[in-house]
Amino acid sequence: MLSFIQEGSADVWKENVLEDLKEGALEYKSVGEFLAAIKKEFERGEEESVKVAELKKLEQGGKTMEEFVQEFRKVARESEYKECSLIEEFKRGMNATIRKRLMEIEY
Repeated sequence: MLSFIQEGSADVWKENVLEDLKEGALEYKSVGEFLAAIKKEFERGEEESVKVAELKKLEQGGKTMEEFVQEFRKVARESEYKECSLIEEFKRGMNATIRKRLMEIEY
C-alpha cells in the first residue's frame, strides 16, 4: 500500500514509516490499524486545508464590519494560520473602501 504514496508530505511520511518498520520501532497488526493510522495522520491536514481555503475566499461584501469580523474570527480560529498571515487575509477580505480609509488614518 505504501508504494502508492509518492508525492509531497505524504511521501515524507511514508519514508519515515518505512524506516520505523525496518527498525522494528513500528508495527501494524492489521490493515485496518494501518488505514486508521493513515487517516489519523492526514485527516487534520485536510480539515486545515479546507479552513484555509474558506479563509482565502472570505470577503466582507455587503456584510457590516462586525459581521465580517465575527465570521473571519470563526474561520481563522480553525485555520491555524499565524498572526501575520491572518492580518493579511483580513485586510484582503475587507471592502476596499474601508481598507483605504484605514490606511489613510494618521496616528
